[in-house]
Amino acid sequence: MRHLGTQVLRTPRLVLRPFSPEDAGTMFANWASDPNVTRFLTWPPHSSPENSLELLKLWASCYGDPTFYQWAIVPEEVGQPIGSISAVRQDEGVSAVEIGYCIGAAWWRRGYTSEALSEVIRFFMEEVGANRVSARHDPENPNSGRVMRHCNMLLEGTLRQAGRNNRGVCDERVYAILAEDYFALHKGRTPPNLSSGQ
Repeated sequence: MRHLGTQVLRTPRLVLRPFSPEDAGTMFANWASDPNVTRFLTWPPHSSPENSLELLKLWASCYGDPTFYQWAIVPEEVGQPIGSISAVRQDEGVSAVEIGYCIGAAWWRRGYTSEALSEVIRFFMEEVGANRVSARHDPENPNSGRVMRHCNMLLEGTLRQAGRNNRGVCDERVYAILAEDYFALHKGRTPPNLSSGQ
């Protein structure tokens, strides 16, 4: 893969951009403090905006790393972050990335998460040169699976009691899309030329 870091990405309704420490208040208010949002996630709700600020300072220090991918999801009509999407795991040996995401409850069921995930898949396939993009969810959170299916990811199976989130030990349902699937769906688009050995 040819890593490019957290580039600014745009869709018809969204800007996906790096976070800044100035986003701490909106991060806390819009999603990070809500136990309904974090129920199926691996980190607890933030107890104060200071929790959000410390995390955003850490992320800010990582943005110079071309293998670090952490985007704020910003709808144009809202003008502030309503969630995040990131590469949570990478495997250079098989050119694979795993994506994680969350979004504030006030913006559920508006298609924003699918729009963000579709663009991140495009970025990793067309610009970074990934061969596999995957994601996983707790089966008790079926809406997350619907997002993955909407983005043409295929269900690969359920890993029984393979994960832990804020509910405790849980099953994990795995979805993925391969480069051959992606480019078959998007005729005329091509993967990046990685022959330079980057």
